[in-house]
Amino acid sequence: MKRYVALARVSSREQEREGFSLAVQEDALKRYAEATSGEIVRFFCVAETASKSDERKTFKELLAFAKKNANTLDGLLFYKVDRAARNLADYVELEKLESEHGIEFISVSQPTENNPAGRMMRRTLANMASFYTEQQSVDVREGHARRVQEGWFVGAAPYGYRNIRKDGRGIIEVDQDRAEAIRRLFHLYAYEPLTVDQLIERLTKEGVTYRPSAPRFPRSSVYTMLRDRCYIGEVRYGENWYPGKHEPLVERATWDRVQVLLGNKTYRSHELTYAGSLIRCGHCGNLITGELVTKKKTGKQYVYYRCTMYKLKPGHPRIRLTEAQLDEQVLAVFRSLRQPEAVREWFTKALRDWSKRERAEATTQSTVSQREIGLLRQQQDRLLNLRLADEIDADTFARKSTQLRDRIAAAALRVEAADRDRGEQAEMAVKVFELSQALVDKWLTADYAAKRHLLEIVFSNFELRDVTLCYETNKPFDVLVEGLVPSFTRGERIRTSGLLLPKQAL
Repeated sequence: MKRYVALARVSSREQEREGFSLAVQEDALKRYAEATSGEIVRFFCVAETASKSDERKTFKELLAFAKKNANTLDGLLFYKVDRAARNLADYVELEKLESEHGIEFISVSQPTENNPAGRMMRRTLANMASFYTEQQSVDVREGHARRVQEGWFVGAAPYGYRNIRKDGRGIIEVDQDRAEAIRRLFHLYAYEPLTVDQLIERLTKEGVTYRPSAPRFPRSSVYTMLRDRCYIGEVRYGENWYPGKHEPLVERATWDRVQVLLGNKTYRSHELTYAGSLIRCGHCGNLITGELVTKKKTGKQYVYYRCTMYKLKPGHPRIRLTEAQLDEQVLAVFRSLRQPEAVREWFTKALRDWSKRERAEATTQSTVSQREIGLLRQQQDRLLNLRLADEIDADTFARKSTQLRDRIAAAALRVEAADRDRGEQAEMAVKVFELSQALVDKWLTADYAAKRHLLEIVFSNFELRDVTLCYETNKPFDVLVEGLVPSFTRGERIRTSGLLLPKQAL
């Protein structure tokens, strides 16, 4: 009795409707085996719902099984040549089984002889099948591109919208409940001083739910939503964004403010205060990284910090510090910031004088930004004229249009918020100084984002030398760290770290 291995494959629902379902193929393959006094010892199936990775896995299993049992197999059974392989590379692998292992390639509905003419016919059929698959992929991509350029989404609707069919066409509409959640999400992050963790807590307290099965918003999803341009009415395809026909959920000014506040922040599942490119190793100059260690016996978690070359570089000091050890060094600096009452009054006045200078500089920056907006709008007009004259293609126009829109929006935000942002910066410096007088207690209750913000305001250029955290203190906090003890000059004023101090304030 002959022994066969068989493969049945359906790659689309259309093929199943056209009579090439797995059941039809399986029946035909079994009938062939019986008609030739044989049996199918192993049957491999690929359904139309299978992913590409699953299909590749099945095909590799078929090859491995055939090679392993080549001495006992008489042939590979397929319904048609185009059911055997998706592409020419896979078809070549099947021909190798025939030429190198003696396992005959058999197409039951397209029989060919095992000779040069028969193999040429099979290869022609395989080539046609490969061409059809590639052309179909091109047609689908072009169809998706046209749909997106017209302003319609491809695939599942983003959170806040839902897919519907209207006049036989798939579109999206606003899902009112989830849309309100998105609007609240953006508003809170844009106009209230909340970290992402605090934002999620706030939404939970307000009863704003993510999904019925998971009421609390996932942290990674919040980061994705805050950066998704679909909420300002755009549609993504590839690396480009196109104007969409759906209703925006967020005003452009609010979205732009959120992007400024996010800056270059990215989602991290574990946020460690002293990791993330903050500190460099004093021995080799590489970054200090953090690791979360769970004790097996107690289940308690500890955070350790070490150089990234800790184990990789020969002769590197094997030093690890706990977060508590680094905290203690930072707290020691904060304890030294406490100043006498007279000094606190003088320092507050000095910061407010600095605020006035910053506001004057902001006025100049606003003028420059307004001039930049005018130039960018001229570039927009020229770009549109080039597209209308068909001198640039649609992809280039979309990409350049997105860049110009973003640059105009960023410049407009700078014009709108220049004075306010500078004022906020100066006011923040005053508040940080006032906060520094009770900073130890605040630090102990702050979350990751608040601690990082304080560190970036007060310090720069962190370096870990052995077990000592070294740093530079930003102005004007260097004056506080030094204890506001200047050297006297002959004049009525004393210059310290770039600030002019009245002698009476000492």
